[in-house]
Amino acid sequence: MTDLLTATMARVVRADIQGLHAYAVQPSAGFVKVDTMENPHPLPPALQQALGERLGRVAIHRYPAERGDDLKAALAAHAGLPAGCSLMLGNGSDELITLLSMACALPGAVFMSPLPSFVMYGLSAALQGVRFEGVPLTADFELNEAAMLAAIDQHRPALLYLACPNNPTGNLWDEAVIDRIVDAMARHQGLVVIDEAYQPFAARDAMHRLGRQPHVLVMRTMSKFGLAGVRIGYLMGASALIAEIDKLRPPFNISVLNAEAALFALAHADEYARQAVLIREQRERLFRALQDMPGVHPWASQANMVLARVPDAAATFAGMKARGVLIKNVSALHPLLANCLRITVGTPDEVTLTLAALRASL
Repeated sequence: MTDLLTATMARVVRADIQGLHAYAVQPSAGFVKVDTMENPHPLPPALQQALGERLGRVAIHRYPAERGDDLKAALAAHAGLPAGCSLMLGNGSDELITLLSMACALPGAVFMSPLPSFVMYGLSAALQGVRFEGVPLTADFELNEAAMLAAIDQHRPALLYLACPNNPTGNLWDEAVIDRIVDAMARHQGLVVIDEAYQPFAARDAMHRLGRQPHVLVMRTMSKFGLAGVRIGYLMGASALIAEIDKLRPPFNISVLNAEAALFALAHADEYARQAVLIREQRERLFRALQDMPGVHPWASQANMVLARVPDAAATFAGMKARGVLIKNVSALHPLLANCLRITVGTPDEVTLTLAALRASL
């Protein structure tokens, strides 16, 4: 039976898929969990009860219908979507990246992103059989403008992803450099996807580009907002463009429970804004403490995590895990990330425990 299964998989499963590694999620039970950029704050008890009662009234025996449209309207209002633009929903940003890849996977197409950045850009391209070109950032994780512009002229990418703030580095890039890159993509009639997964913690956003730069799309998620378990992503752009990509979306990709939970969260956006303020405060506390540690070099962040280089990332990661704190060792993701750790901003108590474990593990 094993021989038959091996032979069958070899014949019917694409060879490049067999060579890929699945996205790994670390087991986290019993740990201080500061590895996956989640909002660490639960809802207050009164709102938890109100949400539970609201979800209990949802017609889960029916397929999702108008509630998705209600959520799109609420998100459009929340984001300040300009006239002439539309919004589509995804099961997290990951599904939206997949749909973009499917829509733009023409023969000979090239997708592009600075590197290091979100791994799903390149992985999704590979799954669609599209060539992906990564352009290295500078040593300080800034955009290499000359290299980016040269790569755009050489490869004429169909899709260019710009994560603002970037993951795993946490920084926002120079707006003037982004302007010139966006203009270069327009000359080659390519799309720019500005991924604003960490927008709740950043000093600026890209909504001003929608409406005046029709080849620009803005992608956001409610995961960092505070609903990582709900899986709501949304893509905004020119209505005609969104309509084409939306043709690929499964008809019931957002469950009624997820839609209702997201609508509830938007109705209580003030609570999530309060939590974002707390996270930004703890981010600065974490960054300052890392600056004071001998041998540690952190980078200023506009997201809900801080990237730091340590003398030995593997040993430090293992030491922190042994002390009950789970962070992310990103050293293997790109040569520029050698000996780098990514630390999610937790609650004040979690930041205290994280710093203590880090000091003891260095």
